[in-house]
Amino acid sequence: MLVHEWMTPNPQTVTSTLPIMDAMRLLRDNIFRRLPVTDDEGNLVGIVTEKDLKEATPTKATSLSIYELNYLLSKLNLADVMVREVASVQSDSPLEEAALIMEENGISGLPVLKGTKLVGIVTITDVLRAFTDMLGLKEGGTRVTVTVEDKPGVLADVAKVAAPSNIVAAVTSSIQEGKQRKLIFRVAGEEAESYPERLKEHGITVEDIH
Repeated sequence: MLVHEWMTPNPQTVTSTLPIMDAMRLLRDNIFRRLPVTDDEGNLVGIVTEKDLKEATPTKATSLSIYELNYLLSKLNLADVMVREVASVQSDSPLEEAALIMEENGISGLPVLKGTKLVGIVTITDVLRAFTDMLGLKEGGTRVTVTVEDKPGVLADVAKVAAPSNIVAAVTSSIQEGKQRKLIFRVAGEEAESYPERLKEHGITVEDIH
């Protein structure tokens, strides 16, 4: 799964000269959470969020008059408030790399680049869509979680027991590094419901069935 397969392509962009009030209106009217800022060649130069814009405007407790406030805001543009050091990901990167960048930076979306050119946006929602697809949730069937010894060939041994059912999803994770591994399978088709029993007959520990 690569980023470009799940991102939103050709996102709305703005230039650094856009007035703050216009940017706020654009976010509000289109229900965007972020606006990538690009130059005339389409290179990413910054990003701005609704939070950035709110923090740049005076609060209701300000002593400024409405006229002074409007004058002040009219003088500010995105170059004054945008984040210039932007976390981003390349379009041909694995999707899990984008997820890790978002987790490490505490953000919910990333600009997607091809070289230095902005080509898309990938968000937590996109990662969740990919996650449910990877686990075959929409394909139905039986979801089985097993715990096995972490050794070469164990995945093939467990998968072999699935026949004549069809494995539509398979995920692994380490429980104790070098000792145990958790395997999650989703099987569908012929005799899928009896897959857990076949696993038990082969001495494989079944932890969960859905």
